[in-house]
Amino acid sequence: MPAKFFIPHQPLQTQLDDILEATWQAFPALAQNQISLTWIAYEPPYRVNTGGGLSPEEFWTYQPQGASYRGVELMNPDSMVHLFYAVAMQVWLEQGMAQPSAEIDRAMTDMLICGSHDAASFLIDVLTGTTSGPSLPSGTDETWSYQRNLVNRYFASLGWPELRSVNVNQKTWCDRPYGREKDFLGDALENRNQLTTEATAKLLHSIVGGVSVSPERSQFMMDLLAQPSTEERSSTEERSSQPLTFLPAEGKVWSRSAITTEVGHNLAYVELPDIHPYLLVIFTTPSQLPNTFKGTAVVPADDTQNESLISFVSERIFKAAQQNFERSGD
Repeated sequence: MPAKFFIPHQPLQTQLDDILEATWQAFPALAQNQISLTWIAYEPPYRVNTGGGLSPEEFWTYQPQGASYRGVELMNPDSMVHLFYAVAMQVWLEQGMAQPSAEIDRAMTDMLICGSHDAASFLIDVLTGTTSGPSLPSGTDETWSYQRNLVNRYFASLGWPELRSVNVNQKTWCDRPYGREKDFLGDALENRNQLTTEATAKLLHSIVGGVSVSPERSQFMMDLLAQPSTEERSSTEERSSQPLTFLPAEGKVWSRSAITTEVGHNLAYVELPDIHPYLLVIFTTPSQLPNTFKGTAVVPADDTQNESLISFVSERIFKAAQQNFERSGD
């Protein structure tokens, strides 16, 4: 099995296992295969959020400690895939494959701050040179599909073991795809986006480390992931940080959430006084997706429980991180 980007740490794994047991007791309807989690704990000297102070070569020799549960299992990422599109867009801009524009900046902002599906759709069109529309005739659709897989081919070129099985070639939707988008996805959703928490955690780790594309572009993405403080939330546009409202106001949080009727996902990097920084990626699928897009639309369920589930797990990871800091005596 390929080496992980983090060092599996048994004390952290034991804490994570205990948190998961508490989670299944609190949410008995949650099956053990409906949650995946990767937790990275940073210890001094911190080599993340340095403003690009480390070269990529030096940064990747550093392996933080971590723990994971089903971290290599593919799951429906919903809008968590937007982080991959954001990185790809920065690569295209850096390499001159796309030209800077106010519209790209606006779409990046709306996608990462508000989770906008429309913004993500626009950026995928820019990245791949494809557009949505009616079904395409045979032959033409093969060219379109090849172009749409450009982002997949870029991430495959990185050679990360964590990215070997992932799929990031689909747009995200408020409802469902139509026309060529539905054809590309497949009646049984066989070409759906799929990610793992370890792949997502490594990508976020590279951004926080300042080595994703370039230090400047990593910082640009960090700025978009930054969450307002408790005092600022009442006067700031809504961001997808609701599950983390238990964190102290004086802390700094960079995060994104996807809370829908089908999933409850969250990724976060957390810095707080009197605690070591940590990174956490949680994917949950309490409600199963329909097998096909045939027939009538699925009646949505209440998504409040999905938000409560993410908050429950996140708060217990935070408390475990507090305990670990106190035990370390730093």
